[in-house]
Amino acid sequence: MISEHDMFDPAHYAAVRRPLLEAETLPPWCYSSEAFYRREVRNIFMKVWNFLGSAEQIPNPGDYFTVTFAGVPIIILRDTAGRLRAFANTCRHRGSELLSGTGNCRTIICPYHSWTYGLDGALAGAPEMNQTEGFDPAQYGLVAVRLETWGGFIFVNFDNEAPGLLDYLGDLTVNLAPYKTEEMACVRRRDYMMECNWKLFVENAKESYHIATVHRQTINKYASARAAGYWVEETKGDYCATFAQHEGSMALLKGDKGFPTIESLEGRREAGGTYAPLLYPSTYFGCTIDCIWYLELHPLGPGRTRLVHGSLVPRSRLQRPDFAEVMENYYKRWDVTTDEDILASERQQKGLASPLSKPGRFSHREPLVHRIDNWVLDRVLDR
Repeated sequence: MISEHDMFDPAHYAAVRRPLLEAETLPPWCYSSEAFYRREVRNIFMKVWNFLGSAEQIPNPGDYFTVTFAGVPIIILRDTAGRLRAFANTCRHRGSELLSGTGNCRTIICPYHSWTYGLDGALAGAPEMNQTEGFDPAQYGLVAVRLETWGGFIFVNFDNEAPGLLDYLGDLTVNLAPYKTEEMACVRRRDYMMECNWKLFVENAKESYHIATVHRQTINKYASARAAGYWVEETKGDYCATFAQHEGSMALLKGDKGFPTIESLEGRREAGGTYAPLLYPSTYFGCTIDCIWYLELHPLGPGRTRLVHGSLVPRSRLQRPDFAEVMENYYKRWDVTTDEDILASERQQKGLASPLSKPGRFSHREPLVHRIDNWVLDRVLDR
């Protein structure tokens, strides 16, 4: 195994830097090394805009949810004015976790010593601190985390010096606009715990090479790599994208009933196909003619990842008398294919953990895997 001291020498990755059809895949240690993972957390997840789902998860003042992202416990809440905020989930007294799970509150009360915070993060009460010399409650509010929204989605950034969200998204805002995500309802979020490195599932999401094998009985029947094309799109921003032209909805199994085409779509998007951007480092959107699904990946360690699968449909569909019945067709497709992808990724993790594992080569159907891997290397290697 390569030493931590030597691991970030660019010379070890020269073969990955070559053009796609000359390049090698990442060295196996990139998926199993604790040191490599720590560098990813420090240089990537602590510096970029991280997607945390739909703003409608917390629609009312006082609504909140908690999450630990890349090792950082945070609270996402809606304050009394309806503004979304994010705070470190740690008391300013002696560090206790403040909230867990989801819920609604008027104030945040520490379960250890009852320090109390307003929904704006300000310290509103600190029992028996009146004898503490020089104690100024205004200096002991919750630690704020940058939060911005776009398209009805929540993003957080742990770096106060990073550019704004719109700069990060680039022209993704233009390319997602026809789907009117802000007018969609998130009808289900399903969690999975995966025994694999976060990059493996990201890479899997952005290549069509595996479809004929992993999804032989599902997606391959109506959107095979050869039939659908999966063209790489030009992008401006921190993302990459493909478009696959095919009949019907990629969110349904062949022959299943679905919802009508989204009324705002035009051109090739209306004609049939799936636009699939991956916002670096770990958020995937599947945008098809009738709905959107997203894959929200939370890194938990070099060999463990939390996957959140979100399901979005136009709000008008919720009024249909057959909504629940039709929606089950979408859930069936997503549940089956997600399980297939998780199994494939966990098998990869096991194989890459072998001391005999070595880098491989890319096929022409893996251009975005190559691009994603080099995006990671740009940020973690020594200069």
